[in-house]
Amino acid sequence: MKLVTVIGARPQFIKAAAVSRRISSSGTIREVIVHTGQHFDANMSDVFFSELDIPVPAYHLGVGGGNHGAMTGRQLEKIEEVLIAEKPDWVLVYGDTNSTLAGALAAAKLHIKVAHVEAGLRSFNRRMPEEVNRVLTDHVATILFAPTQTAIQNLSNEGIRSGVHLCGDVMYDAAMFFKNRAQEPRWFKSLGLSLGGFVLATIHRAENTDDAGRLSSILSGLARAGLPVVLPLHPRTRARLTAGGNTVPANIHIVEPVGFLEMVWLEVACRMVATDSGGVQKEAYFHGKPCVTLRDETEWVELVETGWNVLAGADAEKIAKLISSAKPPAMRTELYGDGDAASRIVRVLSDAA
Repeated sequence: MKLVTVIGARPQFIKAAAVSRRISSSGTIREVIVHTGQHFDANMSDVFFSELDIPVPAYHLGVGGGNHGAMTGRQLEKIEEVLIAEKPDWVLVYGDTNSTLAGALAAAKLHIKVAHVEAGLRSFNRRMPEEVNRVLTDHVATILFAPTQTAIQNLSNEGIRSGVHLCGDVMYDAAMFFKNRAQEPRWFKSLGLSLGGFVLATIHRAENTDDAGRLSSILSGLARAGLPVVLPLHPRTRARLTAGGNTVPANIHIVEPVGFLEMVWLEVACRMVATDSGGVQKEAYFHGKPCVTLRDETEWVELVETGWNVLAGADAEKIAKLISSAKPPAMRTELYGDGDAASRIVRVLSDAA
């Protein structure tokens, strides 16, 4: 069978690394990778392909930047051209980005079957573009790979019960596989920080970067936490900081975006994580670090329920208090499978050929 995989953003590269590795050894699936270009910065894109041994994309569409509607529309048009030329049996999409929705819609309109990895996640906040993307993708997908039982229940609540498979989380596969390959960033020693003595922070979601008040409050909370903070700065966040004239507090060390192997090293080396990224919330858990989430809700509800994750929103006082008091829970249970999600996914796809 021929499978077209559509990816375009950092978390999707990591997930695709785990699944593509299994696809290449399956002997039953020919994969054609399409990179939409949603993450177009070399530090957000190119480095991941080289680090994670992802096959070079057969197509690079170069569609990045712009408003959500414009980006999704241009991706949809270009993906459709690829699908008409390639005539695949299936289209595989990951997660909840604009690339995810564009790939799913392009396939559905051409009557090509869609498989969705990370199906069934819900934050129940329709103001988030990611929530809209994941809901719509689930409703056009033929096969839905759910990482947790909660995700399966969410799908069932929406009437989606056919083609649903509990497979675990491919991010867990990747975290375990690449942990021993983690690389200390060249600049880390120059910061003078001790291992286990700093907060690793990421800020990139539009709800935080596009709202000057929320962004300022988050920075204030990080400043008041009483710990040094390492902040690999997403290009969108950098642009908003520059445009808003924000003064970065002295305890926050801004660095360029890091590759996946450097990010893994920082997650292992830090004291705790503060983030608005869904993927980084889970990576913190995988590496045994408590997480303060800079959002008002999360799709990874299991982390909140088990105490590994606490929601702080953009409340500066709450952020500072939760960071200063953060510690791992006494008990740990495996929430996201056994690290074999990619194999499960490829078996289902092979059986569907």
